[in-house]
Amino acid sequence: MARPDELTFAPLGGVGEIGMNLSIYGLGNRHQRSWLAIDLGVSFGDEEHLPGIDLIMPDVAFLEKERNNLVGLVLTHAHEDHFGAIIDLWPRLKCPIYATKFSAALFEAKCESERLPAKIPVTVIPSGGRVDIGPFNVEFIPVAHSIPESHALAIHTEVGTVLHTGDWKIDPTPVLGAPTDEKRLRELGDAGLLALIGDSTNAVREGRSPSEAEVAKTIATLVKEAKGRVAVTTFASNVARIRAVADAAREAEREVVIVGRAMERVVQVARETGYLDGVQNFRGMDLYGHFPADKVLALCTGSQGESRAALARIANDDHPLVTLNKGDTVIFSSRTIPGNEKAVGAVINGLVQQGIEIITDRNHLVHVSGHPRRDELRDMIAWTRPQLLIPVHGEALHLHEHAALARACGVPKVITCRNGDLVKLGPGDPGIIAEVPAGRLYKDGSIVEDSKSRAVVERRKMAFAGCVFVAMAVTEKGELADDPEVDMVGIPEKNAAGEQIDDIVFDAVVSTFEGLPRARRRDPDAAAESVRRAVRSAVNEQWGKKPICLVHVLDV
Repeated sequence: MARPDELTFAPLGGVGEIGMNLSIYGLGNRHQRSWLAIDLGVSFGDEEHLPGIDLIMPDVAFLEKERNNLVGLVLTHAHEDHFGAIIDLWPRLKCPIYATKFSAALFEAKCESERLPAKIPVTVIPSGGRVDIGPFNVEFIPVAHSIPESHALAIHTEVGTVLHTGDWKIDPTPVLGAPTDEKRLRELGDAGLLALIGDSTNAVREGRSPSEAEVAKTIATLVKEAKGRVAVTTFASNVARIRAVADAAREAEREVVIVGRAMERVVQVARETGYLDGVQNFRGMDLYGHFPADKVLALCTGSQGESRAALARIANDDHPLVTLNKGDTVIFSSRTIPGNEKAVGAVINGLVQQGIEIITDRNHLVHVSGHPRRDELRDMIAWTRPQLLIPVHGEALHLHEHAALARACGVPKVITCRNGDLVKLGPGDPGIIAEVPAGRLYKDGSIVEDSKSRAVVERRKMAFAGCVFVAMAVTEKGELADDPEVDMVGIPEKNAAGEQIDDIVFDAVVSTFEGLPRARRRDPDAAAESVRRAVRSAVNEQWGKKPICLVHVLDV
C-alpha cells in the first residue's frame, strides 16, 4: 500500500448540481493512492433535453481504472441521489459496500424489485460505529435528515480527519431517529478537524429549517378538519412523514391505505427495521372503496408528478382502485424538485378540475426541507472549526453562498471546486492540484450509455427537427430503377404556402440524384451523401429546421 503522505478529495458528481452524488478520497502519493468512494447516486432525466433518458449517473471510468486501489464504497443514507446508481454501476467496481441497517435493508429491497435481482453484498455498520476500510477509519455520526439513519462521515486518516456531512439539518425534535449529534461534532472540532466537506442545498436561505414535529402537528390538524376522503403524497423514503400521517389518521379515526409500489417497499423495510413500531397496520388498495369517505386516508406516491405514479393516475381518473371526488382533499407533503414543476402542475390542475381541495407548502406547513439553512451552517462551522471548508451538494449559486458564509465565519481556507477537480487536503497548503476524468452516464431503458452516445444525441435532434427516410433503387448504369420512397416523421405536412413538403423533398431527391455525374450515381455512399445534404437543405428552406436524414441506396 502507498505511503499515506497526501490526502486528496475529488467530487465525480454532485458539485455544481443537485443529485448524482459521488465523492472520492485518496490517500497516498502521486504514483499510487488508495481510494474511498462516498455515495453513488442518480439524478433524473429531463424529457425536453434528454428524451427517453430515465436516469443520469456519474461516469465511474476513473474508478474502474483504479479498481485495484478502490478499498470501499460508503453510503451516507438511502436517497436515490446518493445510492440510486449502485445496481447499474457496482458490477464495474466490485468493491465492498458499507452502510447502516436501514440503508442496507432498503437497498436489498430495491435489488429484489429488479427484474433480474442483483446479488450485491453490503456490510452493515451500526449507527455511531467505526470501521477500518483500507487506510481509512470511517465513523458514522447520526444527523437529522428526511430519511432514517442519515449519517455524516468522519474519515480519520494519518494526515488528519475530514467530516463529509452528507445531507443533514439540525432538528431538535425529529419525528423519528436521533437528532444531529452535536456532542460528537464538537468533539471532532476540539480534536482538530482538517476539512469540512459540506451540504450547500439551502445555503441561500436565512434562518433555520423548521422541525418535522411542526409538520406532524399541521398534518394532524388538516386531516382532522377534512370532510371527505384525504390523500397525502410525500417522498416514499420519508418514513418520519409516513409516521406523522399515520398518527394523524389514527387521531381522525381514518384507515391508511398505501397506494404505490415504492411506498409499499419503504413501509415494509421501515416495519422490519423498527421505524414504524407502534404504528397501526395499513390497508391494501383493494379495501380503499370499502371505507366511508370520512374514514379513509390514501398515502400515495407521485409527489413529483411522475406519470406512472399513483397520484397522476388518480388525477387522470384512471386508477383502477383509488378515486377522489369533489370536496375531497389532497395534501402535497413535499417540495417540487426543480425541473418537475410542469409535471406537478399538470397533476394539481387535473385534481382541481375534479373539484378536489389542494394543500401544499405554499399555504400550510406540510413540508420542511431536510437540508440546513444558513444559521445551521454557521452552527456546524462553530462546532467543528475546520481548517478548510469545501462546499458540495449544490448548484453554482449554492456553492458560492456557502463559501462566502464560511469565509465570514472565519474558516481559514475555503475552496470551491467542480466535478473532476482533485483537491489536496493536506498536509501543507490545500488546493486544486489536478483533474480526474468526470462525466455522465445515461440510463436509456435497460442500457447504460455514455453521454456522447450516438443514440442520445440523435434522439435529441429528432425531437427538435424530425427525421426524413429516403430509399432509392439504383441500376448498374447509375439510373433510378423506380421512384424513390420518402417518409417523414415529426415534420409538418405543408409549408407556409400550403404546399406538400414531402412532394418538395421527393423533387429534391430526384433532381439531386439525376444531376450527379454518372460515376457518383454508381457509388452508393456518394449518392446517399449528396441526397442527404439536398434533403436537409430543402426542408430547411421550407420549415427553417434541418432534420436528420437517412438515405438507403439499394443496388439492383
